[in-house]
Amino acid sequence: MENNMKVNEDALKIGKYTFKSRLLIGTGKYPDFQTMKDAADVSGAEIITVAVRRIDFNAKENMLSYIDLNKYTLLPNTAGCYTAEDAVNTLRLARELDVFRTDLVKLEVIGDPKTLYPDNEELIKAAKILVKEGFTVMPYMLDDPVLAKKLEDAGCPVVMPLASPIGSGLGIRNPYNIKIIKETVSVPVIVDAGVGTASDACKTMELGVDGILINTAIAGAADPVGMAFAMKNAVEAGRLAFMSGRIPMKLYAQASTQMEGIVF
Repeated sequence: MENNMKVNEDALKIGKYTFKSRLLIGTGKYPDFQTMKDAADVSGAEIITVAVRRIDFNAKENMLSYIDLNKYTLLPNTAGCYTAEDAVNTLRLARELDVFRTDLVKLEVIGDPKTLYPDNEELIKAAKILVKEGFTVMPYMLDDPVLAKKLEDAGCPVVMPLASPIGSGLGIRNPYNIKIIKETVSVPVIVDAGVGTASDACKTMELGVDGILINTAIAGAADPVGMAFAMKNAVEAGRLAFMSGRIPMKLYAQASTQMEGIVF
């Protein structure tokens, strides 16, 4: 009961926003919009990120038709932007659209089309502009502690280092950098990109990060709805394990039953 209360009272705070769920999900790569909706509904997520440039607002039906705006916070993102100018203009446009209803945005400025790694210089440039314009900026970044600190100093209320390349499913490749980032900044750390399955999500949360954004691992699964539910439980389990404190690792065995005082 006490552990359940810990989880329920353990809110994720991003700037002026507060959320109960530490799982954020994406909307791309699903086989259809209904599957996307069903996966979101079982995930427990409260934030759903949407690529502004990939929405056809003229279509009779698009993904936004399947998202309950009273239930979820939409997080417009700048996927597909390769310059600070493009990213800033995309998010300015998003803020003007009634459907988003928020200044909370995910900033991506890609520097390489093969790895989809971010461009550090353009990312910081865009972040500074957006923060000055009143946006709550969630920047997708490399797992670089120095860059994380610069983004925090630029006014970002959260940093989002990758676990491994977008859509790779490789899981967390450098847990040590993620731990250093967590020690370096005072803002929440949300791991974004690379998680492949529920065990990856659980291990990542056990590092003490504040949340995970997952898209491909859910949308590309054989059963996206089932995987969304698995990710929900994995994120919660990993968070609770971190809060509860794991036992130290030892080189040799240690008996679980103490032998002192036993009468034979």
